[in-house]
Amino acid sequence: MISIPNLDELINMALREDVGDGDHSTLSCIPQEAQGRARMMAKQDGVLCGVEVGERVFHLVDPDLKVTILMHDGDEVRKGDMVMTVEGHSGSILTAERTALNFMQRLSGIATETRRMTRLIEGMHTRLLDTRKTTPNMRLLEKYAVACGGGTNHRIGLYDMIMLKDNHIDFAGGIEAAIDRANGYLHDRGKSLKIEIEVRNLDELDRVLRHGGVDRIMLDNFDVDTLREAVRRIDHRFETEASGGITEVTLRQYAETGVDFISMGALTHHIKSLDLSLIV
Repeated sequence: MISIPNLDELINMALREDVGDGDHSTLSCIPQEAQGRARMMAKQDGVLCGVEVGERVFHLVDPDLKVTILMHDGDEVRKGDMVMTVEGHSGSILTAERTALNFMQRLSGIATETRRMTRLIEGMHTRLLDTRKTTPNMRLLEKYAVACGGGTNHRIGLYDMIMLKDNHIDFAGGIEAAIDRANGYLHDRGKSLKIEIEVRNLDELDRVLRHGGVDRIMLDNFDVDTLREAVRRIDHRFETEASGGITEVTLRQYAETGVDFISMGALTHHIKSLDLSLIV
């Protein structure tokens, strides 16, 4: 069961954006008493996600609509598979159609791409992470879709982990100063958050290894050979994460270095929606 805070608010915003002061196409030609039935079909192979979101869209438009769910989030669908049926007032079905499909197509596209990528490193130690490169206000849903596809969620936002990236380090006055400031901040406020720091080369890595005070090291834009050497130097003292410029062509090579995590922003910001259709 999907659990996303403020899901109804998000859906209602999407409906207001689409419907405005009325679905005049439907209002102008569909009789008030008209009843109908529609089937949601997959028009291509992929991984399904957002079924309960689609169901909620239909019920927020019209609580009397009967939605029958035939396939579930995480299921692999084939072209021609029936995902759900909707019965009730024909006008309500038409008004809800595009918003329901927009949510489900995008989330299914993310789940499909994630499943494809995770299979490239199946059976290996490395786990595939998402990032904060998400659609505004859709982050929790998009990260849920990554999980449905078999990926692992990285931090949700700025609040649940300290990530010291290059700009933080430069503004703070260097690697050691950034780490010390972050730990002092957590101590002063009684917070318990993991600290991750980004390094751009082996020299910066060695400085972090000498100083300590972090939980995970992000090895940013390292080539495969340099990453392998970095993982060797770290030697399990800290969690390791590779990021930057990693594609489906090189993903397995990076995983073979023994790195703990590989993060890919493309899982949520570089995807193609899965083709679904509502057929009356």
